[in-house]
Amino acid sequence: MTLPTLPQSISGGLSRRNFLRAAAASSLLAGIPYVTEAHLAHADIPKFAPSDQGIHIDANENPMGPSEGAQKAIAAIIPKGGRYLFDKEIGFSDLFAQQQGLDPSMVIAYPGSSEPLHLAVMAYTSPTRPLVVADPSYEAPMYAAMATKAPILKVPLADPRGAAINDIPAMLAASSTPGLIYICNPNNPTGTVTPFEQIEKAIDSVPKDSVVMVDEAYIHFSDAPSCIPLVKQGKNVVVLRTFSKLYGMAGIRMGFIVGQPDTLKKIAALGGQNPLPITAVAAARASLLDPSLVPTRKKIMAGLREENIDFLRSQGYTVTPSVSNCFMLDVRRPGKQVKAALAAKEIYIGRVWPAWPDSVRITVGTQAEMSAFQKAFVQVMQSNTAGLEPAPLHPRMREMPFSQVS
Repeated sequence: MTLPTLPQSISGGLSRRNFLRAAAASSLLAGIPYVTEAHLAHADIPKFAPSDQGIHIDANENPMGPSEGAQKAIAAIIPKGGRYLFDKEIGFSDLFAQQQGLDPSMVIAYPGSSEPLHLAVMAYTSPTRPLVVADPSYEAPMYAAMATKAPILKVPLADPRGAAINDIPAMLAASSTPGLIYICNPNNPTGTVTPFEQIEKAIDSVPKDSVVMVDEAYIHFSDAPSCIPLVKQGKNVVVLRTFSKLYGMAGIRMGFIVGQPDTLKKIAALGGQNPLPITAVAAARASLLDPSLVPTRKKIMAGLREENIDFLRSQGYTVTPSVSNCFMLDVRRPGKQVKAALAAKEIYIGRVWPAWPDSVRITVGTQAEMSAFQKAFVQVMQSNTAGLEPAPLHPRMREMPFSQVS
């Protein structure tokens, strides 16, 4: 495809920075499912329930929603909804780059981090270049690897139920020619952190034509150091960021991919991108400019998380040492039965990973939501859940490609 020549005012600046990226999205992505946390969570609900019915602590959402400043920014920009406002998009991307001490060419904004995640896997994996992932961890990279027919090498977490972190030495040993090594840090679903030094070792150890992708969707809930400074040092790592978690913008959609310019070009070449929603840009910009937002919400979430982990441990259950907004709970019986029993009480918890069939993921909700969960959980665990199985999915969900990757 021959691309049109851009006017000088565009080709000299904006085209290099988050404006017109790889318009040939034509055939490569046709029919490839973009699987997100929302899809995976809703596909695993034992009975279909509207989002406003019951208590949903199943999709790692932030019930606090967008900050007050973000909500005001959305309201203020609505009258301009008839405009594309590319300058706002570029300014927003540049703001994030400036805050991180990066050259703007090292940052591309997307509507959430799911799209760049899938594009990166597709760019670097193939039938001869495997995807290496921890198990259990976030499943979306595996769906992208299925589209490229790449081998999927799942490496058990180190010290399951204890530290439950990415086993970096084992992940490096899984393949001598990995296409992409995916590290979710903090990990979804365990909420545990892999030491920075081990991640840096992985980045330094992979072949030059391979890449390590660090998904920092939950980084703001923790004290873990970010891997973004490694990009600034020139290392070939890509880092994902999203506004869906601590910033409470899961339904608004905004995120970034950070990496070396040549790496980002290779990834972006696989897909075009529509202009970003101006409401999302406005909300995300306001969030970045609020210095109290991250520490305030981090403290609130930590308090709720620790209160519930302490309660569950006091009841004799094992919980992963999470520093995120979710954790894995060992229920000592088939997790899907417990999930179904709670769903019967309209308490919807997270899914079960095949590697840990007796565990369920719990997202930390509001104080009221977690109190209701605690009460229902005690009742369920005192009852007989044997034989309880998930009810059939809603017909629309059955049409989607969400079977667990084995």
